[in-house]
Amino acid sequence: MAFSAAISHSSSRILSSRAFSRCEPKPKQEKKEKICFIPSHCGGPLHTLRHSPTCRLDVVSQMGKNESSCIQVFSSVTDVSLDNSMERVDLPKGDMWSVHKFGGTCVGSSQRIKNVAEIIINDNSLGKLVVVSAMSKVTDMMYELIYKAQSRDDSYLTALDAVLEKHKSTAMDLLDGEELASFLSRLHHDVNNLRAMLRAIYIAGHATESFSDFVVGHGELWSAQMLSGVVRKLGVECTWMDTRDVIIVNPTSSNQVDPDFEESEQRLEKWFSQNSSKTVIATGFIASTPQNIPTTLKRDGSDFSAAIMGALVRARQVTIWTDVDGVYSADPRKVSEAVILKTLSYQEAWEMSYFGANVLHPRTIIPVMRYDIPIVIRNIFNLSAPGTMICRPSVDEDGDDEKLDTPVKGFATIDNLALVNVEGTGMAGVPGTASTIFGAVKDVGANVIMISQASSEHSVCFAVPEKEVKAVAEALQARFRQALDAGRLSQVAVIPNCSILAAVGQKMASTPGVSATLFNALAKANINVRAIAQGCSEYNITVVVKREDCVRALRAVHSRFFLSRTTIAMGIVGPGLIGATLLDQLRDQAAVLKEEFNIDLRVMGITGSRTMLLSDVGIELTRWRELMKENGEVADLEKFTKNVHENHFIPNTVLVDCTADAGVASYYYDWLRRGIHVITPNKKANSGPLDQYLKLRALQRKSYTHYFYEATVGAGLPIVSTLRGLLETGDKILRIEGIFSGTLSYIFNNFIGTRAFSDVVAEAKESGYTEPDPRDDLSGTDVARKVIILARESGLRLELSDLPVQNLVPEPLQASASAEEFMKQLPQFDKAMAKQRQEAEDAGEVLRYVGVVDVIKEEGRVELRRYKKDHPFAQLSGSDNIIAFTTTRYQKQPLIVRGPGAGAQVTAGGIFSDILRLASYLGAPS
Repeated sequence: MAFSAAISHSSSRILSSRAFSRCEPKPKQEKKEKICFIPSHCGGPLHTLRHSPTCRLDVVSQMGKNESSCIQVFSSVTDVSLDNSMERVDLPKGDMWSVHKFGGTCVGSSQRIKNVAEIIINDNSLGKLVVVSAMSKVTDMMYELIYKAQSRDDSYLTALDAVLEKHKSTAMDLLDGEELASFLSRLHHDVNNLRAMLRAIYIAGHATESFSDFVVGHGELWSAQMLSGVVRKLGVECTWMDTRDVIIVNPTSSNQVDPDFEESEQRLEKWFSQNSSKTVIATGFIASTPQNIPTTLKRDGSDFSAAIMGALVRARQVTIWTDVDGVYSADPRKVSEAVILKTLSYQEAWEMSYFGANVLHPRTIIPVMRYDIPIVIRNIFNLSAPGTMICRPSVDEDGDDEKLDTPVKGFATIDNLALVNVEGTGMAGVPGTASTIFGAVKDVGANVIMISQASSEHSVCFAVPEKEVKAVAEALQARFRQALDAGRLSQVAVIPNCSILAAVGQKMASTPGVSATLFNALAKANINVRAIAQGCSEYNITVVVKREDCVRALRAVHSRFFLSRTTIAMGIVGPGLIGATLLDQLRDQAAVLKEEFNIDLRVMGITGSRTMLLSDVGIELTRWRELMKENGEVADLEKFTKNVHENHFIPNTVLVDCTADAGVASYYYDWLRRGIHVITPNKKANSGPLDQYLKLRALQRKSYTHYFYEATVGAGLPIVSTLRGLLETGDKILRIEGIFSGTLSYIFNNFIGTRAFSDVVAEAKESGYTEPDPRDDLSGTDVARKVIILARESGLRLELSDLPVQNLVPEPLQASASAEEFMKQLPQFDKAMAKQRQEAEDAGEVLRYVGVVDVIKEEGRVELRRYKKDHPFAQLSGSDNIIAFTTTRYQKQPLIVRGPGAGAQVTAGGIFSDILRLASYLGAPS
């Protein structure tokens, strides 16, 4: 056999295949050994003598007076003493072995155990060592048995019957014949022993840790026995291993043990010489101390068992089978775009698991690192998924994917933390201060997650679990009472409700700009960082943030670092003419933006004044009108805002106000304060009361929340951005003059020859250039608001009431009852406008309605003016706008911006341009 040929004896002779045939176990007599619990009143502490040749239990407790002083308990662990009559078989080591570990969910039912058996059979490795956990929920059930027995709750008997029935029914579904009879006999035998043990605990009211470990470990024994029976039933030689006979560990604390690899290797050699087989099913989680006392490997013990066994046999690979496709770049419950990582280095897996990622416990990695044995995380419910390999990275590793050129491999978070800050000038340069601080923390048994210290030694800040912070604070207050009273220490402050965010990646080491990118992404998501730590290895950067900001922070850095894709949650306020046009433009361009520029724009909500439509994943824009009718609900702006900003997996939020409503504009400050970006063509906020405008801009400037309003002036024309560009490059604005109203531009471009003014206004109204009531345009208020916006952008502090505005609505008609009444009476005033036109024509000029910002005089005005026919303002056609900037650089020849200044398409286009500018600021390619 190939397997036997791969194994060498110490004398280098090739052993015959007979040595590797399955060793049929000799009939063994279960050793019935009396465990005598001697009450203290009988002259000694309660003490168990022995439970098997390889396991010894000590239980110290107190029995009731009326209970029997001696209880007989039988062990379920068999004698594995070496049969000297058998030919010795050396344990082969190396690449011929593959190790598999199956967790509780993998063996949670009879069908799943069958699936595991199929995986074992389909592995073509020469040697297979399979580590199994107890069936799903069984370990919890066993701990509950002990708890009930200790509490003297008689229901432990019913609970034990449930454990028996669970395994009995599973076995009857899996096995038959002699295999079934053998297992059921052992199962009943074990349960009878457990019943006696639990009775002893019930009497004593207490169980030692080793006694509890022995009880709990039965779940693994039974699952290993059942699985080995199924594998044999499928025609493959197989034996099972009680790892308490092999894995020896030294307890170091209540929740940690250290493997004794030398002793474990010797015991494995001994075990294999009696039980050699190509396929071994081993129990996970359980082990023994050097004194042969049963114990467990504590948290994630089965993974640890697999790693230890892999190291002992120098396996080719250790595969951890679970219910996820592999290790994610971030918690997929918090970041929907998280992806499976193809590879992780040992160090990366170590760091991510420390910070709470669902990878492996850090100690699981230690045994396999010694021999460069890779660990593969795979999904038993999705065999097509390749999983994640944890291994030593190759020198020429280029990353997981050509598209993912990032030094950061993944992100992890720890919640429910508090920061403790010990601060004072008396700490600087005083030896032993840090030792005193952390000595006090150690005394209360608290776990320090992260430490950050200022180089001045003025303060030491560290994070601990929130449930432990009260004890830590009290201990520090007591330890430093004298220093606090003397003023050498100013405070021991606690900052509750914190979370840790860690960025992990081996390529982060010596890669410039990683920290800058991380903190830039956090800043642009409006996340405040409370503490920072980075180890000299540079494998991780750790930051502390507010608990409520943690998920948003995680999404922001994951999107910026890992996906290189900008995803923005959008809320559209006002699906009227402009809003509807914008939604249609987004619909038509969304696919191109996502594919070519990695910009993912998701409309999470649309609201009008009466109805709103909400979504958690993004509204289907091809049907938004129908969806508004079918699924619309009563409009509620606060609920709308919350849905768009909080109830999704997207870190960046923008609300687009397509209304002209002052009430909606009043929400801008609150939106920006909450970290929501704002884009709008609504002029009411920037032209409203000066103090509110200044407050709004001050908030926007001091944060990374963006407020874009290009379309408030000139629709889609770059008026505001041009003005800002001039100012930011050091130019000085002297004067801004322009035709800012597309409606009035159209009217005066067509008010020529002998045409009546009222006819031109009626034509403009019918063509859709005017508001429903043309007086809203002719009053000049809209132009005045644009002038105020540009004046304030130029640094002038003007109120709307400071501007003289020439109202083109005849005074007698300003109070007309309706737009229809106004249009009916307007012809009566045509003569006055015709006279002004004639006077201009006689002088070789034209009439134009303009707004002016005079920065030198610190004033603005809106009026009907005359311009020579060769002036740029006289050359307009249709509804074009034109704006002239006179500056110190453009003094002789003003800088002119001209183009369409009205219409839903161009206004929506201007808003869309601002959305793309926001995406660029948030990390999208420009």
